Amino acid sequence: MSTELVRIAVIGDCPVFRHGVSQLIGSAPDLDLVAAAPSMEIADGSLRGVEVVLIDLQQPAPKLTAAVTKLHRRGHAVLVVSSSPQIDAVQVIQAGASGYLCRQAEAHEVLTAIRTVGSGRSYVSAPASHLVRKSPHFTGREQEILRLLANGSTDHEIAAELGISKHTVQSHLDRIGGKAGSRRRPDLTRIAVEHGLIDLQ
Repeated sequence: MSTELVRIAVIGDCPVFRHGVSQLIGSAPDLDLVAAAPSMEIADGSLRGVEVVLIDLQQPAPKLTAAVTKLHRRGHAVLVVSSSPQIDAVQVIQAGASGYLCRQAEAHEVLTAIRTVGSGRSYVSAPASHLVRKSPHFTGREQEILRLLANGSTDHEIAAELGISKHTVQSHLDRIGGKAGSRRRPDLTRIAVEHGLIDLQ
């Protein structure tokens, strides 16, 4: 088993929140806090080698999504923390974020979100699902598969969870992809978020 640490940067304009998250990351043996900064501009030179960038910036949606896009294009996994009703999960995921976390999240959920995003999967805080609409376009089984996919499950794990074959999962994903216009997992994850199919655990 790999013991390599997940390298993280925290960019947040609230000193108390930034300090608290930094302390939390510092207490986790599998996480390595590389940088903590109050703005993108200040953090910019210290992000080399960082895998996950956690952003908590009280900014207008266009400025925040531009920052997310910039980080995503540089190869960082981005986890956005927000309490603003003007910023929703759909916006930041469309901009390239791997995760969205409500600011009211408990410490254990913050760590879970960081680890999930750091492992290459997507994470959306359950309360964010009230921001998005249900879709009438997917069958119940298709919605189950989209929900599991958006929570990071592989085709094999989806098959095991639903008691169906991997081939059947892939057939469903092909149909979902046909309806959605894309078979790519990031696009299907975004669609699951848009349609409120995130697992409310």
